[in-house]
Amino acid sequence: MQQMADRIEELETKLAFQEETVEALNQEVITLNKLVAEQQFQLQLMLSKLKAIEPSNIATQGEETPPPHY
Repeated sequence: MQQMADRIEELETKLAFQEETVEALNQEVITLNKLVAEQQFQLQLMLSKLKAIEPSNIATQGEETPPPHY
């Protein structure tokens, strides 16, 4: 009977450790998700600013030179 009680206690200890580990990992995932979301926002902001200052490489119809056969 003592052997079974020791075994149950060992299993309870392992379970408690696993629950603590899972919670710590969950908090880390939450932190990393927030960081990724912030970085995505900053990247979108930089892209929009870059597009606003960089002219398009495609010329407008008015800027295009006519083909040689005209």
